[in-house]
This record gives sequence, C-alpha cells and structure tokens, in this order.
Amino acid sequence: MRKIIASIDIGSNFIKLVVGEIFKNRVQILAASQTPSLGISKGFVVEPQPLISKLEEAFQKCENILGVKISKVFLGVPSENSEFFLADGSTTITSEDHVIRNTDIVRAMQACTYNRIDNDREIVSIKPTSYYIDEGESIKNPIGVEASKLTVKCLVATVPRKNAYTLVKCLEQIGVQVVDFTLGTIGDYFEFQKEMMKDNVGVFVNLGYSKTEISIFNKGLLTNCETLELGSKNIEQDLSYIFKVPLKDAKDIKMTLAAAHNRGVSASIKKKYTTKTGEEIVVSEYEATEVASSRLSEILKIVKKEINHLTKKEIHYIMITGGVSEMTNFSSLLEEVFGRSAKVGVTKELGVRSNVYSTSVGLLKYYEDKFRNRNQEFSVFSEEEIKDMCTIDKKISFGENSILGKLFGYFFDN
Repeated sequence: MRKIIASIDIGSNFIKLVVGEIFKNRVQILAASQTPSLGISKGFVVEPQPLISKLEEAFQKCENILGVKISKVFLGVPSENSEFFLADGSTTITSEDHVIRNTDIVRAMQACTYNRIDNDREIVSIKPTSYYIDEGESIKNPIGVEASKLTVKCLVATVPRKNAYTLVKCLEQIGVQVVDFTLGTIGDYFEFQKEMMKDNVGVFVNLGYSKTEISIFNKGLLTNCETLELGSKNIEQDLSYIFKVPLKDAKDIKMTLAAAHNRGVSASIKKKYTTKTGEEIVVSEYEATEVASSRLSEILKIVKKEINHLTKKEIHYIMITGGVSEMTNFSSLLEEVFGRSAKVGVTKELGVRSNVYSTSVGLLKYYEDKFRNRNQEFSVFSEEEIKDMCTIDKKISFGENSILGKLFGYFFDN
C-alpha cells in the first residue's frame, strides 16, 4: 500500500496545504499550495465563510495537480492556552500468550487520560515517557515482552476545544475529513529534528504573520509553549506608520525593500509610493531596513526573555522557522541577538523550499513516524484513487513505486 498523507496549516496570512508520499522512509512532495488566508486572526476562525472560500481554493490547487479530490487531511492547530501534565495508566495483558502488543500500549495510554480531561479541552498530543511491567520493572520497549500488566507514563498536551473544532467544522463544510490534529509546533520539530535533539533540551520558535510560537522540547517531547501576539504584521504596521502609506504598500515595502539587518543594504535602491494624504514619497532599501530591523530585533529580544520564563533547564539548541525567518540578512540579526546558539531551519524538500511550509511538511513526517511506530499503514487516498493519479499522462516517470513523477509532469508538460 502506498502511503500518501495530506496536511494543512491554516495561518492568519496563508493557508499551506501539502500532499506527500512516504517512499523509502522519506517524504516526496506530490502537491503543495500556498493560498492567502481570510477569516483568520491569530490562528482562530473569526469569519467562517471567507475562510471556507479560501480553503476551497487551496484544495483546488492541489487537486488540479494530483487529478483526484483530497477528502482527508491532518491538521495543525494553534497552541494558545495549551496545558501539559504527566500521567500514568495501566492495562492487564489479556491475550493467551500474555505478550505485549501495540494495542496494549494504546489501552494503557487511554487509561492515562481517563477522567482527567475537562469537557472543554481536547488532547492534541500524548507521548509515552516510560514503561513498566508487572510489579514495576522498568523496560525500554515492551513490545513482544511477556507480562501480566503494563503501566505507561505519558506526557499529555491539551488545548481548548475551540482551537481545533472551529477549523475542523470549516474543513467539513468543503467535504474534507480531519483524520487527526496536533499542535503545529510538533510539525516544526519533525521537519528540522536532528539526532542530538533526542537527548537534549531545546527551543523551537516559529515567527509567523500575526503571532510567534515558542516551544520547549525535552528529549523530543514538547513540554511547554507560549504564544506572543507579535509577528510580520507588526513590521508592516511600523512601515505604514513611519512612511504614512496604506498597509498594502507597507507590505510591498517589507517584501521588496526591507531586510532584517542593514549589512550590505543600499541607500540608492529606492521605490516611489503615495502616502495616505496623496503625497508622493521615495523609500530606500536602507530606510525600510532600519524600520523593519528595529521591530524584528525587539521581537527576538522578547522571545529570548520568554525562553528563560518557560524553562530553567540548560538549552542546547534554538531553532528558528516561519516565514519571517526568510527575510534577507535574518541570520545576521539572529546572531546579533542570540549569538551562535540559535540557527535558522531550512525547509529543503523539492516543491516546498520555503519555511512557510515547515509546519505542514513536518506534520507529514510526524504522522508517518506515528503510524510506523504503531505498525500501521495509512493513506488519504484509496488504491483506486492512487491508480487514477498514476494513469494521468506525464513525460517523466520515476518508476512504479513512486508517483513523484506526477509533480514533475505538472511542471514540465506545459
């Protein structure tokens, strides 16, 4: 069975939808769309109908590439007001041979949360931290071990139900089923994870349009997070205020002139704009950078202070992602604020080489890892739908075991 997964990250600025095939334990991107978002503020639905219209547009773009309808998806949800707690649960091994299987671990994990979750909250992550068999003997991997009882200690994360279900309902309106959802920051971790992260404490920071998410990971487990209502939008507002131009022009200044640091920027590169009062002005690359860099430096300093509030443990790595991280000279400003302890993550998958996709691409990897660890196979498409995709004419083929060629056919047949 071919394993094809679709994930979606619904932000205040863009909707990012990605479809990927898991092939030889790697994600091959089959289709991706980045669609301007409407009806979303700080990750939450404020106007359902405009959002639903944009969701339809996002799915249509990917469906045009694939040639089939996408009816199932995995969703990244906001981390606002998330809560974390440790719990343990036990189950009796009832099989005739008393050998522990995946189903026994799942039952013990379910027992961890029994009567412990308020009705207005939803579980978005539950990860085992340790296993014990019979009278308390610790064991690293209980699968295949003979025992009478299994106890699992888990780290559980919950969010208010509104964080997830308003988005779920909007997707249902366009005929898309949300198979599962989790915190978007977990996607960021899986996109950029390295072996050393599995044994250390570190930080992931996603600098978005209207918010910045800061997440603490301890040995690969999300243990705490905080959301700041600061992001790229604040840079645009500053540019609009300083140069007295409309926000749409401020956005253009940010995209075409502003850099995160003034290293190498020029005062001779300029563009003309009209102010809100009708006056014509000229804005230089250097002037725009002065404004943008000042605000971005402030945001990074607030992030640095917030990290110290979120954990007292020694930090071994800081990984920065999100659309803002792709501003020109961002690494120079980052080093100025954090020294060399912080790095910019780089999304490298073909077809999505932009950090705006880090969450959605990482969610593909997270769910692939989850299914693999449970010895499960899953695909958002049926075998018949996959067959339909593979029979669409294309000039470039990558063999019968992969449908990556569909994407290349889309680009090169025109």
